[in-house]
Amino acid sequence: MLDAGLYHGGRLLSYSVLGALAGAVGVMPLQWLNHGAVLILPWALVVFFAAVGLGLDRFFPKPVLASGPMRWMRTRALKLPPASRAGLLGIATPLLPCGPLYIMLGLAMTRGSMAGGAEFAGAFALGTLPLLWLAQGQLHRLGMRLSPVALRRLQQVLALVTAVVLAWRLRGTLAGGEDGLIWCH
Repeated sequence: MLDAGLYHGGRLLSYSVLGALAGAVGVMPLQWLNHGAVLILPWALVVFFAAVGLGLDRFFPKPVLASGPMRWMRTRALKLPPASRAGLLGIATPLLPCGPLYIMLGLAMTRGSMAGGAEFAGAFALGTLPLLWLAQGQLHRLGMRLSPVALRRLQQVLALVTAVVLAWRLRGTLAGGEDGLIWCH
């Protein structure tokens, strides 16, 4: 339990720091785009989840930029005590190739400030915490009961459900309204 808490604490810290950096970097592009990215980027997340749900993610390019540092960090972390390892791996989590993370950082850029970017990325990390905590605790048991094909189908169904929920939340943005954008106040 302590290890999981340290992992998620490190993850929350690193996401918030990255969000702050993204928010700082995003100040200038926001002035050029007149907030157009705020309307487009959330829909990119919907498209991403729909593509995963339809099995099209196998065609996505796999980023290799962070794979070297992540491998190095993992090798070093294996030599640490479990609690330290968990915290270090939590801090290193943003180095993993993850489409939703990249889109979230793009959205953090649209916040227009370091504080806004940190707040948005921290909220993302907190929002994903319950599912990740559950997955960490139950993944082995679920893997024993379901075949790899069934696990992949479950992933696809969950991705499609996520795409539908996001699209429903964003439905008011298509006409330029703010009904679905809770972060555009």
